[in-house]
Amino acid sequence: MKKIFSLFSLIVFSNLSAQERPKLVVGIVIDQMKMEYLYRFQNDFSENGFKRLMNDGYTFHNMHYNFMPTYTAPGHASIYTGTTPAMHGIVSNEWFHRTLKKEVYCTDDESVTTLVPGTEKEGKMSPKNLQTTTITDELKLATNFKGKVIGLSIKDRGAILPAGHFADWAFWYTKTGEFISSSFYGNALPKWVDEFNKEKQYLPYMNSGWSLLKPIETYNESLTDNNSYEGKLYKKEPVFPYNLKEMYESNDAGVLRVTPFGNDVLANFAKRAIEKEALGNDDITDFLAVSFSSTDYIGHTFGPRSIEIQDTYLRLDLTIADFLNYLDKTVGKGNYLVFMTADHACSENSTHLKDHKYEVDNISYKDVSKDLIAFSEQTFGVNVLLKYDSYNVHFDKEIIKTKGLDIVKVKQSFKDFLYTKSYVKRVYTEEEILTSTSNDQLLGFVQKGYDPTQNGDLYFVYKPGFVEYSATGATHGSPYAYDTNVPLVFYGWKIKKGETHDKKVITQIAPTLAQKLKITLPNATESEVLLEVLDK
Repeated sequence: MKKIFSLFSLIVFSNLSAQERPKLVVGIVIDQMKMEYLYRFQNDFSENGFKRLMNDGYTFHNMHYNFMPTYTAPGHASIYTGTTPAMHGIVSNEWFHRTLKKEVYCTDDESVTTLVPGTEKEGKMSPKNLQTTTITDELKLATNFKGKVIGLSIKDRGAILPAGHFADWAFWYTKTGEFISSSFYGNALPKWVDEFNKEKQYLPYMNSGWSLLKPIETYNESLTDNNSYEGKLYKKEPVFPYNLKEMYESNDAGVLRVTPFGNDVLANFAKRAIEKEALGNDDITDFLAVSFSSTDYIGHTFGPRSIEIQDTYLRLDLTIADFLNYLDKTVGKGNYLVFMTADHACSENSTHLKDHKYEVDNISYKDVSKDLIAFSEQTFGVNVLLKYDSYNVHFDKEIIKTKGLDIVKVKQSFKDFLYTKSYVKRVYTEEEILTSTSNDQLLGFVQKGYDPTQNGDLYFVYKPGFVEYSATGATHGSPYAYDTNVPLVFYGWKIKKGETHDKKVITQIAPTLAQKLKITLPNATESEVLLEVLDK
């Protein structure tokens, strides 16, 4: 009897142990996705894509970014580290680094080489600029590096930053039409990646072009085709159908990025990775980070009210439905955990708003820089501006010192000048950013996105509705709700159905995953979790 009880206990314990973690975690990030898209387009979605995630998973309707700038690289880094740029160091996509006194790209690494000949510039990439660990790093440590971690995206930064420092691989798309990687991850591409690249899956899409998925009457949630707020696609008027073959022949395979088919090719690549790398094939948890980038390219070009963006999301819905079905068949229902979110949302087109009597505008960063230089020369008789870069004002300390100027007075003078501009809401000095404990909401966003070794001497925030962009399409970067409110849905392994409208912040995702998986928290996380998906 004692032996039977012991055997029974062993079986129960083994079953419990096997269920402590899912076989596979899939992180899906959709570049530039507004939460509002899930509402606006839902009548035209299938039942098995976005609706399946929301109906059978747990939806956070009021998820927000808690820092600025709301860009791709800091967004991805913050999702996976559970902290903000002030800690993880990815303060923008590319930025003027005050200590190095040069432009820095978020994943540049001159010490590595590309694994695909002819892609040197696009291939010399790694996560070396990321200063903290990710949830994917902690999973590698927790499994003694037995669990696999792979990051995939059209963009290098969308693949590399989520995959972290210890990833088995990160792959990204290049203008040659191939998925590439760098020597940071290995000496040569895996054979299956070479085989996938040889298939040239982008070519059928280029040859067939981009037509509407559904009848034109379906797109009544968008503005009319070829409206004045849309930009051109490779110098062609924004009118369906698009002759992608002509664009490809005049350019390169990078054309795929600005079409919804970039998402399809990426999803096919993700399925191939699951198959060939045997992800989710045993009881040691693996992690696949997938970032769909085409949504961002299309959003920038055409804007959030375009038929192009609606068609892109209707197609992505089908792509996600197919991908979930694939996970069901290969990993098994209940064996995988999915979370879906976005790296930022996006603004409305400011010209569209202005045409409807909202007094906002789009601002040229070149004009901002010119105005700052002109002010400096008129006020101090010399240009003390070292660089204006994405809300950051950098001063040339050597010139200021040589001219015997008081740096405190220089900062105050520029601050007063910026407040005369119609587009400026707040201006902060480095000292104010680093020492303030006030309840200034905008300052809080700036503080969480500011690194004193990299950012500027002054940092300013635009007024709501004003954007630093062209007159067509749309952009992002601000601390306002139109840029910060993104979807978050958890689905699958040990996730109950439900929803909440309570406000949450993006840095809660990584520590929640750590608690869910029962592994160490990422080392700089703010450690606030989403209890709704931790409660059984």
